[in-house]
Parts: sequence; C-alpha cells; structure tokens
Amino acid sequence: MNLEVVLPNEQPDLPPGRPAELARLAEDLGYRTAWLPDHLIPPGAFGDVFGGVYEPLVTLAHIAALTSRIRLGTSVLIVPLREPFALAKQVATLDALSGHRFDLGVGTGWNEPEFAEVGADFPGRGKRTDTTLDLLAELFRTGRGPSGGHFEPRPAGPVPITVGGNSTIALRRAARVGSAWQSAGLSPAEFGERAGKLGELAAGRDVRPTARMEWDGTDLDAAVAQFRAYTLAGADAVAVHFGPAEAFDRRMTAFAEAVAGL
Repeated sequence: MNLEVVLPNEQPDLPPGRPAELARLAEDLGYRTAWLPDHLIPPGAFGDVFGGVYEPLVTLAHIAALTSRIRLGTSVLIVPLREPFALAKQVATLDALSGHRFDLGVGTGWNEPEFAEVGADFPGRGKRTDTTLDLLAELFRTGRGPSGGHFEPRPAGPVPITVGGNSTIALRRAARVGSAWQSAGLSPAEFGERAGKLGELAAGRDVRPTARMEWDGTDLDAAVAQFRAYTLAGADAVAVHFGPAEAFDRRMTAFAEAVAGL
C-alpha cells in the first residue's frame, strides 16, 4: 500500500510507549513506513509547529524491536545540527538493529533560533548537510574514516535517503543522493510541478517522489480525495499525520480503510 504515517511526537505528555503502539498498529494495517519528526531544542514549545519530544533515532530503535515489517524513518532529521561521525554510527546501528528497515529522512532545517541555541551555523547549513551525507556514504562504503580509522557496523548496502523540502536546492540534493524526495505543505498541483522538476534534475536516477499531508479527523471524503490527487500527481507514497495523539489510532485506522484499493 502506498500509504505511510507520520507518528505523533509533539506533545510533552505523550506516553513514551505510545509511538511504538501506533507503529505496531500501522504495521498491522498495512502502512508502508512510519516516520518521526525531529527538533533538538526549538525556541517554542513542542506542539503544532515543532515535533520531536522524543529523539527520533532512539525512538525508532525502540520501535524496531517491537515491529518486523514496517519501514521506519525520520521526517526529517535536521542534519546540520548533528555531529557527523556520531550520526553515521547511529544510522548504521539503527539500520542493523531494524533489519535494514530504516530510511534516513534528511533536511537542512529552517528555524534560525534553534541553530543559535546550539551554536550551529545557520547560513552554512546546506553545505554542512551535503558534506555530512557524503561522509556517511564514504564510511558505509569503505569502513574507513578520512584518516584511516575503522568504522563499524557497515550497512550491507546503501541506507535509503529521503530528502525533505520543497526548494529547488532540496530537489537537487534528492536528485544527487536521494532514493526518495518528500514534500511538505504543497498542494497536489504544486507537488506535481515539483515532482516533474525532480525528474528533470535526476537525469535518469530513480528517485521516488512522495508527499506529506495532514488529516485531523474532519471531512474524511475530502482527505481521501486529497490523497488520491497526490497519487495522480505522481506520488509513489503519501505520508499522513493524523493530528493529536488522542484518538490517533482511530483516525489512522479509518483512513487506511477508506483508501484501501485506491
């Protein structure tokens, strides 16, 4: 099924076992991938704007131990806020612990105060992201650091990278290193235009265009129509966030039943 879920991770009072419970239900319902958002220390409270109360890589390792089929990913990890070598170790470990079910969803970040809070360079975040992704690929491929240090565990093959973002720069990054691109906040028509641009930039590389959308439980027919419009516009998969954690399971179930067979 070309349906994915963005798990809730925005509420400070979210029980720590809740994301895993919902991921197990999503697996039973046939969802392809379960994603978690990422923010380290945003300038405002976690909630509608900032998700990531529980650190996503640690949380996905917990979820991996309690699931067996559903793919797991970050939507998206703010790469330039992470130390590159530690990130490489975390990604490779999660790939191994999950049985190679992990998709590294990456972004450059957008909130300048969050960068200032941790002393990270905001203007240079794109370059740092590209440098980090190149380092990960080299460590995974060779098992050697820049000065010959030994890196383990080495993934059996490339860890799939999903590049988030709607800009042409993000599309270029996806075309260069991504296995998929994930939009956020675009209409189906806008998504189709960006997906077409991605195809031009990828120049024959197979980069899957995917979309994100929201559904809070109101007007199911309209939400299903939006889902279908994304797929008709070329989305290989659509990841849905179903609003607050309360009743998330009921909304996720209802939506899966409504789009089954589309």
